[in-house]
Order: sequence, then C-alpha cells, then structure tokens
Amino acid sequence: MTDDDRTGGHASVRIAQQPEADELLGRSPLAALVGMLLDQQVPMEWAFTGPFTLARRMGSDDLDAQEIAAYDPDAFTELFTTKPALHRYPGSMAKRVQQLCRFLVAEYGGEASAVWEDAGTGAELLERLGALPGFGTQKAQIFLALLGKQFQVRPTGWREAAGPYGEAGSHRSVADITGPESLAEVRAYKQRAKAAAKAAHQTK
Repeated sequence: MTDDDRTGGHASVRIAQQPEADELLGRSPLAALVGMLLDQQVPMEWAFTGPFTLARRMGSDDLDAQEIAAYDPDAFTELFTTKPALHRYPGSMAKRVQQLCRFLVAEYGGEASAVWEDAGTGAELLERLGALPGFGTQKAQIFLALLGKQFQVRPTGWREAAGPYGEAGSHRSVADITGPESLAEVRAYKQRAKAAAKAAHQTK
C-alpha cells in the first residue's frame, strides 16, 4: 500500500451538491470531519455545505482547528445562528464543532488528517474516530466508509470496520453519495429504514 493509498489527498466529491462546498470538502480534512459532525437531523447536503459557509463567515477559504478552538464561544455561536443558520440546532452544533477542534488541537496538533494518516488497521481507525467529540459508533463507521470509498484512506480491514457502510455498491450513507442520483438513492434507503424502524416499534 502506497502513501497515496493510505493518506488520501485532494478528492473530487459531490456530497454537498454545491461546487464550492464540495471543493472544500475534497481538499480539507477538517471540513469533511465538520460536515460529518453536522450530519444529523438535517438533510445531508445542508450538513456538508456547512463547512464552506462557516469558512466564508470566518473570512477564509478553509477551516483551521486552532483558530476555531480559540474563537470566542459567543462569537462562534453567532457564526452558526446568523441567518441562514448553519444547522437546525445552530447553538448546540457550534459548541460541538468547537469541542471537536479543541480535541484535535490537544490530541493531534490541530491536524484533522492526523486522525487517520498513520492508522494501521480499520479497527484502529474506527477507535480513533469514535473517540472524537460528537462521534458515536455509527457516525464513526460512516466516516470511515467515506474515507475509504472517496478519499482512498484504506488501512487493512477498513470495510469490515465500517460495518454495513463499508459494503461495495451500497447506498446507505453519505459515504455512497457521488452525485444527485446516488443522493436520491441514499435518501430513499434512509426513509425505508426509518419506516421499518417505526413499524417495528409499533408492533412491540
């Protein structure tokens, strides 16, 4: 496995369905992590456009973990709550993004890519992702699958560690979105899963 295979690089992604936002996701590991953090209780493309909007509101074309970690909390929250808000729950998500960046500064020198660059196995990478603030097991598995499928970050056993999200040809999560058609397929899968869960709950 070459270094290029392991660490990834500038990737061409179409998750946000907005060229400038997708360009940032493809070149900024922190933007991708923040997008994944925001991906809950809002449409996927809204969540993954968030990092670009945040960077622009901070007067930059990229996100910097050191800068975000040191930002005044109230002023940072305002970046999220300014209309149009960055999330359905902008206040709480602003706090989570700052918590994530403070963790990255403390544990990885502020480099988001350091979370995965030297991970020896998929299991090790899953453990590292799961330790990030705001990342539970499912979110960690989905992001691991995203790294493997679209950013060429493929330590040994990455598909197994990502669980069902690592399956080739699946349309379960953001890891499988490569354009409008796959976005629609992933959304349909999520709706079916939600309906099935609701039906199972009602039969109990």
